[in-house]
Amino acid sequence: MTTNGYANPGALVSTEWLAERLHEPNIRVVEVDEDTTAYERGHISGAVGWNWTTDLHTPVVRDYVGREALSSLLSAAGVTDQTKVVLYGGNHNWFAAYAYWILRLRGYTTVALLNGGRTKWELENRPLTQEIPEYAATGFALTGPERPEIRAMRDEVLAEEDGPTRLVDVRSPEEYRGEKLAPDHLPQEQAYVPGHIPGAANIPWARAANDDGTFKSADELIALYAENGITADNPVIAYCRIGERSSHTWFALYELLGYPNVRNYDGSWTEYGSMVGVPVQLG
Repeated sequence: MTTNGYANPGALVSTEWLAERLHEPNIRVVEVDEDTTAYERGHISGAVGWNWTTDLHTPVVRDYVGREALSSLLSAAGVTDQTKVVLYGGNHNWFAAYAYWILRLRGYTTVALLNGGRTKWELENRPLTQEIPEYAATGFALTGPERPEIRAMRDEVLAEEDGPTRLVDVRSPEEYRGEKLAPDHLPQEQAYVPGHIPGAANIPWARAANDDGTFKSADELIALYAENGITADNPVIAYCRIGERSSHTWFALYELLGYPNVRNYDGSWTEYGSMVGVPVQLG
């Protein structure tokens, strides 16, 4: 396991740890990538591929699949009550962290991120395969309670703007300042207006990661957030564009640093920046 002074070191596993246990029956590896075709081109042996758009979201309403659908997804991956799910993906695990947060939101607890994700696995020249594994459905059903306290809805965000809660905008500085509505390679989800929530600190999500995709140490993370007024003493709400980058920041603050009151505003700027009459700041 990875430690580095983390409050919950079990939330991460190292590439070495996974390589040694790759084909143990109670380990199930799941790839969730921004590029939904990456899995087909090559993935960790035995890994299941989840499409973040079609597998994790409802087909009509902007929301995540419920517990029944998520249970079916886990069942189809061969997950049982004894299984530890290990999530990984490209681009420093940003969509793997998104899937992690959704699993925790819906009450699944036996889950970890592969520290460094696809980036570190490939840097170490570890093998990838195009072979698609087949697992018998297990009939697994989620039974633990959901975790609505780790999610912020729009009315809660609006109510907190003048309160003690610290808002963290984890998008790029260009998005934060209002110069861009979305990353250049992801133009499909955009808000109606540019800018950021007034008072939000801009701490781009990727600053929490090293060049090899691994998370920085606890001391480094504490310093990164503290210099922007984000400490364990205040409630925190993180947001980005659609909630995926802010899931990565939520993971760093909540799981790795153990800050007790951290929520992910998954409506993020695509929702906030399209609402009528709410305060918006540029620059």
